[in-house]
Amino acid sequence: MNRADLISKYDIPAPRYTSYPTVPYWESDGFDQHIWAKHVGQAFQKSPEISLYLHLPFCEQLCTYCGCNKRITKNHKVETPYLNTLLKEWNIYLEIFGGKPIIKELHLGGGTPTFFTPQNLKYLLESIFSKAIIPEDPDFSIEVHPNYTTKEHLHVLAALGFKRLSAGIQDFDPKVQIAINRVQTFEQTKIVFDEARKAGFTSLNADIIYGLPFQKLESVKGTISKTSVLKPERIAFYSYAHVPWKSKAQRRYSEEDLPSADEKRELYEKGKEMLVAHGYTETGMDHFSLPQDDLYIAMKEGKMHRNFMGYTVQNTGLLIGLGASSISDSTDCFMQNVKEVEEYEKVVNEGRLPVLKGHELTEEDLFIRQHILDLMCRMETSWDASSESESFKEGLEKLEPFIEDNLVVLKEGSLKIKKEGKPFIRNICMCFDARLWRKIPETPIFSKSI
Repeated sequence: MNRADLISKYDIPAPRYTSYPTVPYWESDGFDQHIWAKHVGQAFQKSPEISLYLHLPFCEQLCTYCGCNKRITKNHKVETPYLNTLLKEWNIYLEIFGGKPIIKELHLGGGTPTFFTPQNLKYLLESIFSKAIIPEDPDFSIEVHPNYTTKEHLHVLAALGFKRLSAGIQDFDPKVQIAINRVQTFEQTKIVFDEARKAGFTSLNADIIYGLPFQKLESVKGTISKTSVLKPERIAFYSYAHVPWKSKAQRRYSEEDLPSADEKRELYEKGKEMLVAHGYTETGMDHFSLPQDDLYIAMKEGKMHRNFMGYTVQNTGLLIGLGASSISDSTDCFMQNVKEVEEYEKVVNEGRLPVLKGHELTEEDLFIRQHILDLMCRMETSWDASSESESFKEGLEKLEPFIEDNLVVLKEGSLKIKKEGKPFIRNICMCFDARLWRKIPETPIFSKSI
């Protein structure tokens, strides 16, 4: 079967596996802040090293392709109340910890984190750091929109220890930019990249999306060519997730405006070919890195990890998410905060953790999770035959099509994804997703895999 036929065969809705079980399959009945606090306390006692995610949901304008939890406003008076609530939530966690955490990893996401003034970001971060231990070389990163990121933002963040910056590009084609309501010039993007390097950032990341409305092959080729001039250490080359039932802004254009299945496959194939030609190596799903990037090095050393923040070089065992809709992970338990800003602020200001839902992982969940993590990060996994549960054996049987298509190598006690199978990693992981195939959704809840 040729590559185009394989992509047609496996281009089906599939999870992105930033967790297992995936969020729609969490069992949240009876879950509350006390259960979550118990798991946090136990994880902290094992190790005080934590990862920290701060969700800053505000944006001045709506990018219609975006499926993230955000709040569109030009009213910057929302900054102070939200930041103060974040700090109150942090203080609740500090009481649960019962000691100073060591912040090994910190990521600011959104929304547009640089919606907040440099002074407010400094106030937030210094307040958090004052009650924690910061190691000598922490892994601090931030997502930015080049149109709303100033020289002062970059220098303030660099002075606070930030070394990695992720800038959304998506596509430089004006017609595509108008369709997704994100008009952003190459010149403005270059200014931010150049200034970030001057400030001391050492790892710059660019996000490019294929499959956007009105996007053509020339659009992707031109975007990758221009992006290569910026020489980001890492490029995320994502498939556009068309989920209008989840993100109403995507209803501003129809499926007829999107590339056809064949056109989208061509965008993917050409984009990947160009990235490799520019010296990038595929580093996990959707990610391409230059050899000097820490993610590439972590992949080579078998130390790459994946969590709700995506691929990372850190694996602390305890990820705390602060802010509306943030997700936390204690290794054996997941929790998501309430999504609406007003409800989040109300609950936290009442002195409670803003729990929306959570899931305590079963022994089976933990077993499957580890194998999915291994596949997502190392493209292989292994196990003792005596540990195979009935559901795991069933998952192995579901690999038959991938074996026939020469995409994986299955031996006794081991599975390896071949180079040809990398584009289908989400599909391969689905074979082991017992919760999904026990209860297949009647309507799609995930984006397509390619």
